[in-house]
Amino acid sequence: MTAVRRTVPALLATLLLLGSAGPAGAAGYRYWSFWERAGGHWTYATQGPSLARPDDGAVQGFRFAVSADSADASRPRGTADFDTICAGTPAKSGTKRVALVLDFGTGADAPSGETPPGRRTACARVPSDATSADALAAVAKPLRYDANALLCAIAGYPAKGCGEQVTARGATKEKSGPRDSGPSLGLPIGAGAVALLAAAAAWQARRRRRDESG
Repeated sequence: MTAVRRTVPALLATLLLLGSAGPAGAAGYRYWSFWERAGGHWTYATQGPSLARPDDGAVQGFRFAVSADSADASRPRGTADFDTICAGTPAKSGTKRVALVLDFGTGADAPSGETPPGRRTACARVPSDATSADALAAVAKPLRYDANALLCAIAGYPAKGCGEQVTARGATKEKSGPRDSGPSLGLPIGAGAVALLAAAAAWQARRRRRDESG
């Protein structure tokens, strides 16, 4: 019984440690994240800009930074108000207006040898069925994408690189891109911890019943 009582908390501690541990020295990925504005707050977009089709009056943002995943991603900075950004762009039949906030990040997040441009806003007037990528292309060329359609650069920034992994020491390691849509490592390990602890608890209960009946 004593051994079992020691095993359960030890198992939990081990699994929690595994769930919280990331790759040694890894700080995240350097990439452009995509955001939507609602109720005065930024929300990480659930679709990529090539799939999202904003309505007239929408406010969307792009932020370049080093982030571990969507939960850790840095939001666009500064105010973001449609009436202010699109004040000089009147409505027109058959089109829609999308207010865009482009935050090129900080020097700490910039690739080696590059300096981020200043944050800016733009009002894109595009066809009514246009995607967010279309709106971005209307006001922030040149854009750069990789072979997997990952957005790599807005207005030519950065000049090179695309979703590379950045270590704690600032070195980079090429990857196919950030894993924003997938579950974090802690989620499957957390589920495994629940299952294993439940099995351990059931075994302990059966052992206790046998001891009491004997």
